[in-house]
Amino acid sequence: MKIQIAKSKLHGRGVFATKTIFPGEIIETCELIIFDKKDIEMIDQTIFYNYYFSWKKDCGAIALGNGSLYNHSYSPNAKYVKNIGKKNINFLSLRKIAKGEEITVNYNGRATSKEKVWFDKK
Repeated sequence: MKIQIAKSKLHGRGVFATKTIFPGEIIETCELIIFDKKDIEMIDQTIFYNYYFSWKKDCGAIALGNGSLYNHSYSPNAKYVKNIGKKNINFLSLRKIAKGEEITVNYNGRATSKEKVWFDKK
């Protein structure tokens, strides 16, 4: 296994490399639980509000595996790619990630986006 969950300096827990991960390498493929707009309204009232992905029009998705535990960064070392047809998300490295380094993604969906995410807008 190339990743593990551990205590993060960024926020609670995070995903960390257990060995060197090279640029472009798939870190993890996560299957999803997909839900619709009426479920989003309920989920937004729970702790899961901070752990789901937007998915297609008016849908959300909880990523299984470690997918909902990658922390946010405006300078990430990884990205996620939604595979709508396969109903999964791939996490891929953007650069070499050293053993022990936390793996982060930009929650905006684009690694280079500097647009503030919901928790930075408060």
